[in-house]
Amino acid sequence: MVLVPPAITRLHALQKTASQIFMTTFNPTNARTGNKILKQRLKGPTVSDYYVRTNITVAKFVRGFNKMRERLIANNTVDERAIKPMVNFEEEQRIKENEVRRRRGKGPPKKGQGKRATSGKKR
Repeated sequence: MVLVPPAITRLHALQKTASQIFMTTFNPTNARTGNKILKQRLKGPTVSDYYVRTNITVAKFVRGFNKMRERLIANNTVDERAIKPMVNFEEEQRIKENEVRRRRGKGPPKKGQGKRATSGKKR
């Protein structure tokens, strides 16, 4: 009795059925699908938890530093000239630009004199 190997189509059908039963992917052409990478655990949460989450801005830091400076001066711990107050140059520049705009009449209107208040009632 001579054993004949099964036909390729039958082997593919068997593999397809097995993949449906065991919930695996059926890939008869051995194409690269990236399943190996997709099955791995996500790295995002681990990486983001490694770094400290801070929501501090330059303005908050400057305010905190200046408050600390004032407390040290009030307690006579440090001379006033020893620590200079910190300045947020971006904020100072913004304030100066706003002052120039107001002088030219391009600043925000006073409360109650905006576009909606001057348009009148429509009926």
